[in-house]
Amino acid sequence: MSETTSNPLIKVKEIEGRGRAVIASQSVKAGQILLRDSPILIYSSVPLQSGIPSNFCSNCFRRLEALVPSSSSITCHSCSINTLFCSPNCRSIALASSHSPWVCQALTSIRNSHSLSPDLQIQAQFLVSAYNLASFSPSNFQLLLSLQGESPTTQTAETLFLHSFIASLVPPQSFAGVSPELTAALLSKDKQNAFGLMQPFDKDKERAVRAYAIYPKASFFNHDCLPNACRFDYVDNIGDRNTDMIVRAIHDIPEGQEICLSYFPVNWNYADRQRRLLEDYGFTCQCDRCKVEANWKEDDEEGMEEDNDDEQMAGSKEDEIAVEEDGDFPHAYFFLRYLCDTENCGGTLAPLPPSEGTPDIMECNVCGRLRSHEEIDGEGSDGVMVD
Repeated sequence: MSETTSNPLIKVKEIEGRGRAVIASQSVKAGQILLRDSPILIYSSVPLQSGIPSNFCSNCFRRLEALVPSSSSITCHSCSINTLFCSPNCRSIALASSHSPWVCQALTSIRNSHSLSPDLQIQAQFLVSAYNLASFSPSNFQLLLSLQGESPTTQTAETLFLHSFIASLVPPQSFAGVSPELTAALLSKDKQNAFGLMQPFDKDKERAVRAYAIYPKASFFNHDCLPNACRFDYVDNIGDRNTDMIVRAIHDIPEGQEICLSYFPVNWNYADRQRRLLEDYGFTCQCDRCKVEANWKEDDEEGMEEDNDDEQMAGSKEDEIAVEEDGDFPHAYFFLRYLCDTENCGGTLAPLPPSEGTPDIMECNVCGRLRSHEEIDGEGSDGVMVD
């Protein structure tokens, strides 16, 4: 059975052993936009007890240009936590939806609690956002519950404690049916479907998450360690829908082929990839790349990573083809063509959409660097950074 989307390029289809998957419903050209999806829920990734001052809008999560004195900040007047907004309009939107009065009180309780670890604080913030979604947008709450993520048959002591804490904050007249089972189901949906909205790239710092967002359609994309599409977000752009996720084709995709994303940077090693997928998503990856790397020794893997960082990035087109045909690592061409070589970046390159640029201009989905194919092949300049 297939399910169509608003984009005629793709459809959702059940695949045996993989569940729901995104399939190319026609031939796709490199750089084409496969999906633009708006989040149904966003919540901060910063523990409220951390004391870290917020430098993002609490509604749209854009960077605030600078923290201004509290007397002139755009804040929530009834909030005792550090809730800042980039504009009066963002504050009005939030107060009518995601930052309702009971949410304000609940977040204050989370901040003042001494029994919640930093990780539990973040999970508590998600649950507050999810139960609030049930109040102001029941249809989106049902959409959240329809996403992948099996409900556990039994609840852990941690989940039961978290539910007890959240249930004490939820107004009973507004949320019927609050139960340990529903709380556990919501946490499962969050774990398997939330995407991180990242802080701006800085080669000298580890890139952190500013917020988590759940997108109803993007969750249909399965994982592959050598994906044929990648996600872009432009959270700091001016205008509406700045938190939308945009998925673009990395290269041409024939009709009928599954379209996959990588759930983490593609330059992670085999062991780290498998550990992350098993812990967070509950499966072991059997993609073509993993089948090759499963037989590598640890020192072979370390050597391959060094090659990716140095010599391979400077190779010519002829060198790329030779490496691609090498039986030791038949997928090396992907790293030469589509892995960004900006220091400490690890992003994936995809062509600009055909309507926005020439076909040979590649954009990194992490640092934003733009380069032509000639520059990637070592024949041009260092490229440019875009904000």
